[in-house]
Amino acid sequence: MEGTVFTPALQEIEHVKSDQGEILSKPFLDACKHILPVIDKFGAAMALVKSDIGGNISRLETMYSSNPTRFNYLYSLVQVEVETKTAKSSSSCTNGLLWLTRAMDFLVALFRNLIEHEDWPMSQACTDSYNKTLKKWHGWLASSSFTVVMKLAPDRKKFMDVIGGTGNISADIEKFCTTFSPLLEENHKFLARFGLDDMKAS
Repeated sequence: MEGTVFTPALQEIEHVKSDQGEILSKPFLDACKHILPVIDKFGAAMALVKSDIGGNISRLETMYSSNPTRFNYLYSLVQVEVETKTAKSSSSCTNGLLWLTRAMDFLVALFRNLIEHEDWPMSQACTDSYNKTLKKWHGWLASSSFTVVMKLAPDRKKFMDVIGGTGNISADIEKFCTTFSPLLEENHKFLARFGLDDMKAS
């Protein structure tokens, strides 16, 4: 593998913004998609997170593909639902974007923990990131199943070796967290403008 598991996502992130500085739908979704192979390396522990992220990406992609010109910008997918008052529906793209962003928040926090706390076992790194990001949005059921799943987290060293490839994994994780976080921040701000950033899991 040339570079690390993060290389494709890092290349994609460079194209996420238009010249006017707006987030473009396809490159953003592709960048998220490129993170799925990283999640794969977690094995069973992240199966739930992966299917959740994959499902939200395809929901947004379906809408984007229905009219690529109209939905060239990521937020146009939300705006159309705000106008038609369907944004709060559990099957809306708005909901999809919100949960995709939250799942990515969790992953960024997790990757950060892995480079900042070298002495932490994987389960601690996962639990800490979960508590900081997703926990407050999850109901009791999702929370408890997550706790169980974290016990399946892989050995930290093996995981880092697998995702490292031929590149500098710490540098790539650092770069991913630094370049991707502001995009997620922007998503939250945009959703918050319409009061859509604090929807909980049903």
